[in-house]
Amino acid sequence: MSAGIDLDNVCCDFGTFRAVDHVNVSIKPGEFFSFLGPSGCGKTTILRMISGFNEPTEGVIRIGGKDVRGQRPNQRPTALIFQNLALFPLMSIWENISFGLEVRGVDKATRRKKAEELLKLVDLPGAADKMVSQLSGGQKQRVAIARALAVEPQVMLLDEPLSALDLKLRQHMRAELRAIQKRTGVTFIYITHDQGEALAMSDRVGVMSHGRLQQVADPRDIYNNPVNGFVASFVGENNVFSGTASPDGSGFARFDTQHGPFRARMAPGVTGKNIKLYVRPEHTILSETPAGENSVAVTVGDVAFEGNFISVTTTSDTGAQLVAELRNDGSTKVPATGGKLYASFDAAAAAILPDETAV
Repeated sequence: MSAGIDLDNVCCDFGTFRAVDHVNVSIKPGEFFSFLGPSGCGKTTILRMISGFNEPTEGVIRIGGKDVRGQRPNQRPTALIFQNLALFPLMSIWENISFGLEVRGVDKATRRKKAEELLKLVDLPGAADKMVSQLSGGQKQRVAIARALAVEPQVMLLDEPLSALDLKLRQHMRAELRAIQKRTGVTFIYITHDQGEALAMSDRVGVMSHGRLQQVADPRDIYNNPVNGFVASFVGENNVFSGTASPDGSGFARFDTQHGPFRARMAPGVTGKNIKLYVRPEHTILSETPAGENSVAVTVGDVAFEGNFISVTTTSDTGAQLVAELRNDGSTKVPATGGKLYASFDAAAAAILPDETAV
């Protein structure tokens, strides 16, 4: 059983500092939802308010449609997995998993049976009598998830649980977490500053900055159609141009820069002077002659082999750095350092965006 979460105009103040600023979002039952943003943006504070460790200064939080103001953490249908996991080192694995059930007065035989069922669910059969010190980092992660699931929460809250793991294990645990969430159907709310985690696992992502939600959308839309420059820059890399825009009425605009005029998509509602043009490195093409209407003469600088792609850093005549990512598919011609080329991009692959807005 899972529950939805509604945050209705929620704010949280610490003295004169506003950590969360008028956040409105509805998370569906059974959804894997991630709050993504840099340190200090308010995402962990939101998690603590949902779990009951902090109360909103303004606004209402509803879990399963019910206002949870005044309810303590143990009265809410939530389970929180901390960043440090907080497993008990002197207890066996099954005792760790069933600790919440023991507190609730469940008998030992029932606790043991439930723990073994959950160990199978998280792919750790036969680990019931091991100690925490005998497990790897990824196995400890799964034990923490099993312990949280033991009390049958309607909402699972995860505060950057993979941050201490190495890259390969993090990638493996992404798939594990997603699979566990799908098997259980429990609502997962995940906190991370890692865009790869958020994009790979989530049904929807909420990108935060300075306590405000900047955009809420599915991962593809967040990446391909960011609403502002903050989202575009935080979720992925970009080549950024400053200039002034002249809309042509077709959803595109002429964008005048020190490199000359470009043409690009203009996001709906873009007004004012604080706007820039953003284009992803994977949409930046290097060629010996200008390709289309958006081309800049560049000199090849650093060429970095990144495995599945090759990152080429170039410099324009005005000193601006532009990065192009070339697929490492065996057919790509790698440019030589110092070579003179043109960096080009299609108008449909570039977006004119405001610096930052709030949803």
